[in-house]
Amino acid sequence: MKPLTRAEEEIMQILWEIERGFVKDILAAMTEPKPAYNTVSTIVRILERKGFVSHKSYGKSHEYFPIVSKDEYRTFIIKKMLEGYFENSFGKLSSFFKNDETLNTKDYQ
Repeated sequence: MKPLTRAEEEIMQILWEIERGFVKDILAAMTEPKPAYNTVSTIVRILERKGFVSHKSYGKSHEYFPIVSKDEYRTFIIKKMLEGYFENSFGKLSSFFKNDETLNTKDYQ
C-alpha cells in the first residue's frame, strides 16, 4: 500500500462514505469548486490501478467501490507517520501532542 495524494484521498473519503457509486455520484458529493468529470474519472482509475477500488460494469458505465477499508488505510497511514516522524514510538507521538500548546485538554477527549 502507498500513501494517497490529497485528490485521491478526497475521492476515497467519499467512496468510504457512499460505499459505491458512479463518477457522477462521487462528483456530486464533492465540495465546490468541483473538478471536471474527466479529472475525477482519471483519479478513480488511478485508485483502481493502485488497488484501492474496484468496479462493476454496466455496459459502458462503471460503478466503483472501495476494496481497501478506511480502517485499513488509517492504520497504514498512522504507522507510516510514526515511522517517518516519531521514530516508530507512540510515546514520542503522545509527547508531541502533549507539548503542543495549540491544543487543549478538550482536544484529547
